[in-house]
Parts: sequence; structure tokens; C-alpha cells
Amino acid sequence: MDLALKAAEKAGKSGEVPIGCVIVRGNEVIATAGNRTLADRDPTGHAEILAIRQASAAIGSERLVDCDLYVTLEPCAMCAGAISLARIRRLYYGAADPKGGAVESGVRYFASPTCHHAPEIYSAVGERAAATLLQDFFRARR
Repeated sequence: MDLALKAAEKAGKSGEVPIGCVIVRGNEVIATAGNRTLADRDPTGHAEILAIRQASAAIGSERLVDCDLYVTLEPCAMCAGAISLARIRRLYYGAADPKGGAVESGVRYFASPTCHHAPEIYSAVGERAAATLLQDFFRARR
């Protein structure tokens, strides 16, 4: 989660919402990304999506069955769907997102009967640091 927090800090310094994601396979980090929606002019440029794309390219498969994803904020519905489609083994996330989250908030994507794969979920990992990073970012913009 420390690497995901560093990716989030980097994203925040470039004006993006400070969310970072890391994908690990075995003991190796195979993808690291921060939000890039503004830089890429791409509404799908969320850290999770970018990291899943990198990890898929790194291992040469769209199935990330033996991979774990660490992200600083509870994934939205789009990212939860991508995590499911990629068959991520475990999801670790920092801060809860009552407004836009879709794991344990909102639509609870993985609990849906139409969800094809649900990862093991571990919430509140590095929660305080992730929440502080987001709060400071938005406080500075108000």
C-alpha cells in the first residue's frame, strides 16, 4: 500500500485526484499507476484501470488470477467491474468512498448476482494516510 500511496501523491502533485494503485504477482510489483483522467483527457483513466492494463501487458494475459490489487480509495463501479473481469485474486483498499465507491458502498458490485468473479476484499488498509491525502487535496481546492 505504501507504493500505491506514493503513486497517489504523484498524481495529486500533477493536479489529478490523488489515487494510486499497485498490482502484485507473487512478491513482484508488476504495475503501478496513479489517476490520469485529466492528463490523458480520458474518463477511464482511473489508477485501477491503468494498472490492470499494465499488469495484463506485463504477463501477457487479460486474466490476473494470481494477482493482488492495492488501491488507496474504494473502487468505483467501473473499476470494480474491471477488477472482476480481470479475475484479480485479492483487493486491498485504503479509504472508503461512501459517495462513489462500489465495493462496500453504493452498488456493492461484487455482491451482485450478475458479478462473474469477486476477489477477496480487505478494506481500510492504510486508510488514515489515504484519507488524509484526499482530504488535503480537496481542501486545497476549495
